Amino acid sequence: MLLSGTAGAAGRPEPGCRCVSCLSCDGPPAGPRRPFEVLVDGRVPFPFADVPPGYRAWGGGLGLTGPDGGGLLCVPPGREPPADLPDRLDLVLIDLLDRPERLGLLRRTHPDAAAVAVGLDHRIRSESELDRRLRLWGALAVPDGTVLRTTVPRTSMRKAGPRVLLLGGSRSGKSAEAELRLAAEPYVTYVATGPGGAGDGEWAARVRAHRERRPAHWDTVETTDLVAALTEATTPLLVDGLGTWLAAVFDEHGAWEGDRAPVRRRCDELVAAWRQAPQAVVAVSDEVGMGVVPATASGRAFRDALGRLNERLAAESEHVALVVAGRVLEL
Repeated sequence: MLLSGTAGAAGRPEPGCRCVSCLSCDGPPAGPRRPFEVLVDGRVPFPFADVPPGYRAWGGGLGLTGPDGGGLLCVPPGREPPADLPDRLDLVLIDLLDRPERLGLLRRTHPDAAAVAVGLDHRIRSESELDRRLRLWGALAVPDGTVLRTTVPRTSMRKAGPRVLLLGGSRSGKSAEAELRLAAEPYVTYVATGPGGAGDGEWAARVRAHRERRPAHWDTVETTDLVAALTEATTPLLVDGLGTWLAAVFDEHGAWEGDRAPVRRRCDELVAAWRQAPQAVVAVSDEVGMGVVPATASGRAFRDALGRLNERLAAESEHVALVVAGRVLEL
């Protein structure tokens, strides 16, 4: 199939647009890109409607099955994957800049389908950021004019390392980055370590916003028993976050003013479980080293304990990053 256009309806750069994305893609490898267009076997254009004998269109013209049985699905910007997917699906051309979790949902039933990103436009700030996200999602981007076959290779996040620690300050975007990293996984368990917000309307609103942002097909577990969550995991985990977990541990053991040895023991157990984690895990934690010195002894004890925990988990992680203003700095 000839993929002669890989951008959104206005192309990339978008005419007259002066955003940083459009201004930076005036030549290879960043662009330009033409609006999405694909032609299969030199005779079947998208959308698939009146197809020649031997071909079968499905999904309202989004899908095509060829004479050899190979299945192609196109989900350009503004379209949704159809519900009536065939048993065989080899290649998906999909807009991943809008809700990449749709790829994870597709992979529940078609785990071996290769994914190529289309609809590429100024929703992504740079080609390097696009490449970074696609590596996480096990998908590819190709130039306009690429000839594709249904044997496009797929990579997996797990090859890059299963343990990821994301650090950042308050409202830095670290939770959104954690969700982004696992968006294309078919099965994810979100481990929420903080309180649900009962009796605190402002906190409850924050929790609700997090829940609404997460993919609906993810599972959620609310627990402070992170050792069990890690050791018993059967799907990739997103742990959000270590700061609220440690605060809960301080509460459980009365350690704000009392004996802190139980806190140290719980941290030791968590590091040991992290080291042996059987599934991919992305954990979010607060970076405590750039703030003011807490005014109380208990505050300083918490800061020191979380700082040590971050350092120990970072030493046992294949990937560590600092998130600042939504930007990711690899460490």
